[in-house]
Amino acid sequence: MPLFTYIALDARGSEKSGRVEASDARRAGVMIRQQGLFPIRVSQAGEVSTGTGRETGRFLRFLWPFGFFRPVRPKELAIFTRQLGTLLHAGMPLLRSLEVLARQERNVAFRRVIEALADGIKSGVPLSEAMGAHGHVFDRLYVSMIRAGEAGGVLEGVLGQLAKFQEKSLQLRGKVTAAMVYPIIVLAVAVTIMAALLVLVVPKFKQIFADLLKGAPLPPLTNAVLAISDLVRHHLLLAGGSAIAAVILIRLYRRSDSGARVMDTLIVRMPLFGNLFLKAIVARFGRTLGTLLSTGVPILPALLITRDTSGNARVGSAITSVHDQVKAGAPVARPLEATAVFPPLVASMVEVGEQTGQLPAMLGKVADIYEDEVDNAVAGLSSLIEPILILFLALVVGTIVIALFLPIIRIVQLLT
Repeated sequence: MPLFTYIALDARGSEKSGRVEASDARRAGVMIRQQGLFPIRVSQAGEVSTGTGRETGRFLRFLWPFGFFRPVRPKELAIFTRQLGTLLHAGMPLLRSLEVLARQERNVAFRRVIEALADGIKSGVPLSEAMGAHGHVFDRLYVSMIRAGEAGGVLEGVLGQLAKFQEKSLQLRGKVTAAMVYPIIVLAVAVTIMAALLVLVVPKFKQIFADLLKGAPLPPLTNAVLAISDLVRHHLLLAGGSAIAAVILIRLYRRSDSGARVMDTLIVRMPLFGNLFLKAIVARFGRTLGTLLSTGVPILPALLITRDTSGNARVGSAITSVHDQVKAGAPVARPLEATAVFPPLVASMVEVGEQTGQLPAMLGKVADIYEDEVDNAVAGLSSLIEPILILFLALVVGTIVIALFLPIIRIVQLLT
């Protein structure tokens, strides 16, 4: 009988390793769970490591935040998950399901990933292990849920829950993005108009003023606008390069631990948008943790996975604090409230879920409530931001126009 090595977490979140004899990887996972452990990695003894794939995944995850490489869009992954769950539920074997999905996939990069998954299944590698070698496509949350489904023999059910989770996440992300699109467009229009005035219009007025005023002093506002125009015209490449360098430096700073904490704290405290972002993060927290618990992932590993997929260092630090106190024997609700990051309603609903034994369902309700809050916040921001941005655009353009008309008034006075 084949021998399988494993790495797993016990009920207190401590890492354990060992070996079991089993007919296949799925049976090995069931035997590990029967020991009260949650398997992180199960592989057949002597199996060739998939290190090259993991190293590729790490490299692509480094490029991903900078927008240089994004092989699979979240929507494509959600469709794949839903289709795979449907095929398995219909009774089609896993290998055959992957081959069917690979054949119909139009994204070449994703097709190669699915083909690699099928090759791994052929060689006896568990699906979760094969997905773990492509971390740039399947994140830790995804792989952990697949591993839980394999260990419990309910892979098709877990895929259905995972697809629902991804679809909800896409809807939430779309709502937040929709709230940001309008102000970004207006700001882009404002910058374009301002650049056109400074580069094309203001220099012509400068020559007119020099000819007609014959050395007479210009108003301070006009001098300031002319100086900005000269700066933009003569140092346009430098200004553009500086802006790009600033964006790269900010992103690099955000990748550091201290930078992530500072930037993410500023994000949730931004005027107007901060509250929206925080509600979206809380909704994601509830949806992620509830989905993990409902698939059989123990609370401590589930908290760590939720922390790693929260997308906000400040919230992640709060979840770490909750994890440490739960590991010491505390219930989830009390340390959750003590973080002062999550609203009191979240802690109250979690406490009710713990007392009634319905924590996953209650976390799902938390996600539903805060997704509705995001809807309301987006609607409110849309009506509030529009007049503010119009006023901003009028102020920018109006300042330049006034600066150019002040010398004209003086020229008329001199001529009369």
